[in-house]
Amino acid sequence: MDALDLARWQFGVTTVYHFLFVPLTIGLGIFVAGLQTAWHRTGKEEYLRLTKFFGKLFLINFAMGVVTGIVQEFQFGMNWSEYSTFVGDVFGAPLAMEALLAFFMESTFLGLWIFGWGRLPKRVHLATIWAAALGSNLSAYFILAANAWMKHPVGYTVENGRARMTDLWAVLTNSTALAQVPHVIAAAFIVAGGFVLAISGYWLLKTKAPMWRSAARAALVMTALAGAVVAFTGDSSAQLLHTQQPMKLASAEGLQRDTAGAPFSVAPGLEIPKVLSFLSTHDPNATVQGTEDLQQRFERQFGPGDYRPNQPVVFWSFRLMIVFGLATVGLSVLGLWLTRRRRQVPAWLSRLMLLALPLPLLAVVAGWLLSEIGRQPWTVAGELLTASSVSPGVSLAEVATSLTIFTLLYGGLAVAEAVLITKHVRKGPEEPELAPQAEKLEPSLMY
Repeated sequence: MDALDLARWQFGVTTVYHFLFVPLTIGLGIFVAGLQTAWHRTGKEEYLRLTKFFGKLFLINFAMGVVTGIVQEFQFGMNWSEYSTFVGDVFGAPLAMEALLAFFMESTFLGLWIFGWGRLPKRVHLATIWAAALGSNLSAYFILAANAWMKHPVGYTVENGRARMTDLWAVLTNSTALAQVPHVIAAAFIVAGGFVLAISGYWLLKTKAPMWRSAARAALVMTALAGAVVAFTGDSSAQLLHTQQPMKLASAEGLQRDTAGAPFSVAPGLEIPKVLSFLSTHDPNATVQGTEDLQQRFERQFGPGDYRPNQPVVFWSFRLMIVFGLATVGLSVLGLWLTRRRRQVPAWLSRLMLLALPLPLLAVVAGWLLSEIGRQPWTVAGELLTASSVSPGVSLAEVATSLTIFTLLYGGLAVAEAVLITKHVRKGPEEPELAPQAEKLEPSLMY
């Protein structure tokens, strides 16, 4: 094992951990804004209590996401200086827009929302949480646009060994980004929906308070609708993989040779004829390229080397993403059917809803592994290999030290997150007598 291997492990560990908070922040912010809107329009106290309750959990998750995200920037300079040098001129614009526009908008309005209870007019205060939630989604757009450029670089030229951006609009409207952004954001809503479902199921087992049925129903609707968007955008992504990242598509399906009417591999030895060709091109007889034939073409184009990703990881992460995602969406559809026409949530369904917490998180982590490992051995497709991206002066001992420190630090943060979330979930919303109208509520009583 060398410095490159440990650097990849370090980036993978820290990024996967950080990514656990990102989708929950994106989806939960919109959910909290929706709850406050319901309270604003109906005046029902249960919506105010739910707004404050899930608002606390949103803030804990947001703070942890910010802390863990900062480390990502340091790693670029520590372990990936060659990568930073190559992509800096391209990444500078979208990342600056994310920090100066989206994150500034998100954090500023979130601060106004926290300290604006009782100080801002109700409509203005409601607007602050919507602005903060939209800022989270806008932040995701800029980050994903930069990430999409690594998979399908556009709007640039290479000068003196560095990529220089020639068209910012092309980078921001990259076809890969336009397919990836709604797919990831919809998946974030599934994560948030699963989070709310699990908490609602926990409280429904303890009490039959109507507000928990309301919270569960809202989460069920959000999860089911987001599942439909994920399926639609996943179809678009598959067609882009066929033309832009054929090696990733072939590895995800275990397809070794170019095949007309390629089958979809459910599992090794179990295939559905022509489905892969149809998903990739909407033509059941189309030819899909295989890993071995692509390897030969890439060797002729780029020179000697292994241009195949870790195929078992890509293959199984794709299937785990689908299984965990479908299980969560299936649970939401089942829950909507069983609770239709004001029916109560059965106790067995409340217990089943507890699974909605880990399942979507496992799905998005599997999806991230598919997306990023499937791009290997490139950091920038067709331009920069991962082996050429690592810092030339960093030693194995230095990376091992930073990996150990970050792993221990993130382990401590995981414990802190679990303790804080568990404490507030068990405490539950404020009792009715402790929940006066927002105009009279002091910030110290809120958070």
